[in-house]
Amino acid sequence: MEVKRLHAAARYDAARHFDMRSLRLQGLDATHVEHFWVGLSHFLPDGGAQWDAGPTEKVYVVLSGEITLTTAGGDVVLKALDSCVIPAGEGRSIRNDSRLPASMLVILASALPGSQSTGEGNNG
Repeated sequence: MEVKRLHAAARYDAARHFDMRSLRLQGLDATHVEHFWVGLSHFLPDGGAQWDAGPTEKVYVVLSGEITLTTAGGDVVLKALDSCVIPAGEGRSIRNDSRLPASMLVILASALPGSQSTGEGNNG
């Protein structure tokens, strides 16, 4: 077993995100997980992420607050303990339209099946 304590989690900067702070909890440079990584993102009010589509699927789990996700299919508001999967290649943007901070777990594959990519450019 490999334990990662929250106080030891390193901050990382996610491309095209704003008014948000992220911590790497598992995988990539944090622990020896091979197939996925887990981040914890804290979005300030009006914070979010610009439209982007990543090469691997991702799972979002809202821990507190509310997050609005926009895809080609429209807007969806996720509240505490709601979750979703964004398929590989599907575009999305993220917004915290509320007046309170929101926290979300982000789970992504470390690499495409059959590739040697680390997934480091796929920041959620």
